[in-house]
Amino acid sequence: MMIGTDSHTVNAGGLGMIAIGVGGADAVDVMVGMPWEVLYPKTIGVKLTGKLSGWTAPKDIILKLAGILTVKGGTNSIVEYFGDGCESISCTGKATITNMGAEIGATTSVFPYDDRMKTFLNATGRSFCSDMADKMSHLLRADPEVEQNPEKYFDRVIEIDLSTLEPHVVGPHSPDLARPVSQMAEDAKKNGYPENLTAALIGSCTNSSYEDLSRAADVARQAKENGATAKTAFLVSPGSILVKETIDRDGQSQAFKDIGGQVLANACGPCIGQWQRDDITKETKNSIITSFNRNFPKRNDGSPNTFAFVASPEVVVAYSLTGDLTSNPLEDEINTGNGSFKLTAPASAPEVPEKGFNMKLEGFIAPANDPSSVEVSVDPASKRLQLLTPFAPWDGTNFENLQLLTKAKGKCTTDHISPAGPWLKFRGHLDNISDNMLTGAINAFTGDAGQSTNPLTGEKQANNELARALKAEGLRWIVVGDENYGEGSSREHAAMSPRFLGAAAVLVRSFARIHETNLKKQGVLPITFANPADYEKIAEGDTVSIRGLTEIAQGKSLTAVLKHKDGSEDSIEVKHTMSEEQIEWFKAGSTLNKIKMAKA
Repeated sequence: MMIGTDSHTVNAGGLGMIAIGVGGADAVDVMVGMPWEVLYPKTIGVKLTGKLSGWTAPKDIILKLAGILTVKGGTNSIVEYFGDGCESISCTGKATITNMGAEIGATTSVFPYDDRMKTFLNATGRSFCSDMADKMSHLLRADPEVEQNPEKYFDRVIEIDLSTLEPHVVGPHSPDLARPVSQMAEDAKKNGYPENLTAALIGSCTNSSYEDLSRAADVARQAKENGATAKTAFLVSPGSILVKETIDRDGQSQAFKDIGGQVLANACGPCIGQWQRDDITKETKNSIITSFNRNFPKRNDGSPNTFAFVASPEVVVAYSLTGDLTSNPLEDEINTGNGSFKLTAPASAPEVPEKGFNMKLEGFIAPANDPSSVEVSVDPASKRLQLLTPFAPWDGTNFENLQLLTKAKGKCTTDHISPAGPWLKFRGHLDNISDNMLTGAINAFTGDAGQSTNPLTGEKQANNELARALKAEGLRWIVVGDENYGEGSSREHAAMSPRFLGAAAVLVRSFARIHETNLKKQGVLPITFANPADYEKIAEGDTVSIRGLTEIAQGKSLTAVLKHKDGSEDSIEVKHTMSEEQIEWFKAGSTLNKIKMAKA
C-alpha cells in the first residue's frame, strides 16, 4: 500500500498496488509516525471479458466506466478489476485506467498482478519486485470464489466486454459525459458544441506510455504517407524524461513532427493549463480534444469558453487530421487537399521498447543525508516563495454570524477553487496564490463566475478580494457549495487559501474525499447538510452561526442557524465526519499545529 500527495497516485493500481492520493498534510502525518485515516471503502468489482482490438484502447474502458458511474459514483469505494480481460491489457494500459479512477471519485482502483506487470517491471529495472510478486502471486489476484460469484463479495458489479467496446469520447466540461466516437458528430450538432477543433493534445501523466505514443505515432505515419497534416494545433506532452528520451530515439517524436506536431517538455503541460494560447481569446467558444484525464471548464487553458473533450491518444491524433467534431475520423475519408484516404486502426504496439528504455538520471539531486542540517532561507521580497505562519487555533466557542462569502452552484472542483496554469508559479507563496481563490465558482444567486456581493458595502467583488475585505474587518466567513464539492485534483491550496483568507467553515451538499480531508487538515470545519434540500434555504446576505461546536464529538450533528436579511431565521441540522483525532486537529487550528504540540 502507498499514499502519495497527488490524485494521480492511483496510477500505481496498474501495478497491483493499493495506492491512494492524499493531501500533503496527510503525507506529513505518516512521515512523522501518526496514523493515517480514510473512510472504510465500499468495493466495486469491474469484470472485464474479451479482448481489446482495432481502435479500442485501455482509455476507452475507463471512459465507458465514467459514463456508467459518473464523477461521484466511485466515491468512498475501491474499484477492483478482475476477469480474463485483464490479461489482455498492458501494464501501462492498466495504469491509464486506474489513473482516471480519480475522475469517478474512487478512493483507488486496482488490477490483479499478471505477466503484463512483470514485463513492465523487468523492463524498468525492477525485476526484484517481479520476483517477489511471482512468489506471492496467489495473494495478488482475486480468489477463485470471488471471480465465480462476484455479487457475493462486491457492493456493486459492472461487466464490460472488451471485444464489443467501442472507442469513446467524453465531455465537454466533465469526464463522465460519455459516448462512442460513432455518436460524437450527432451529439455535437444536437448540443451546439463548437464543431471546429482548435487543438489536439496528447500525453501528460494519463496517456504518455511508450505503447500509447507508439499507437498514436502509427496514425501520424499513415497521415504522412497519404500527404495529410494536422488541421489543428497538435501538441504532445511526454509524461516522463524516460519516455521523452525513448521516443526521441525510436522515431515517434519525428512522426508527430512530420504532420505538424510539437513535442513539448516532459511535464503536465496543457493538462493543467501550462501552454500559451495566442490563437483565440477567452471570449471565443471553441473545442479542443485531449487524451488527458480532466476537462473541467478553464482547466486546460483558463478559458470558460473552451469545450474540452477526452479520448485515447490515437483517436485524438485522428481528430487532429479532420479538425472537426462532426466527423468520424475512424470511418470517414480524410481530405488532404490533393485527394482523400481512410485511416486504418493502428497496429499493435510494443508495451515496452525493443531496445529498452533510454534511461538517464540528469537533473536528479539526492536529498541530504542529514535533513536537520538544511537551513531554509527565503528572501522576504520574493513573490514566489513565502515562509508560512501557523494558523490560529480554535478559540473554543461556537462560530457566530459567519459572513456568507459565496454560495457556489453546480460543479465546483479544486480547479474552480484554486486554478492551476499561470498560478502555479505562486504555489510556494500562499498570499499571492490566494488571489486565485474561488475564481471559477459559479455564484448561485447571479450566475457570475468568481464574484459575490460584499455584505458590508453591497458592492460586487472578486471572491478573493471580498475575503480579504472581510478578514481586514476581523470577520470570518463561510462558503456554501453543492454536490461533490472539491472534485478533482488533490490541490492543497484549495484548502489553504480559504483558511489563509479567513474561512471558518465550508457547508455543502457533499464533498469529494481528498478535499474534505484537506479542509480538516487546515483547521477549516467541513460540514454537510443533513437534508440536502436545505441548500436552497441559503439566501444572499445571510450570516451563518454554527452551534454545538463546544460539545463537538465524533458522529454528533451540529446546528446551523441562518439569519436572513429580513431578520428571520432558519435552524437546520448539519453533519461532520471528523474522527476524535481529526477533532483535535480542528481544535489545534491545523494538523501541523497538533504535530508541533505533540513534539513539544
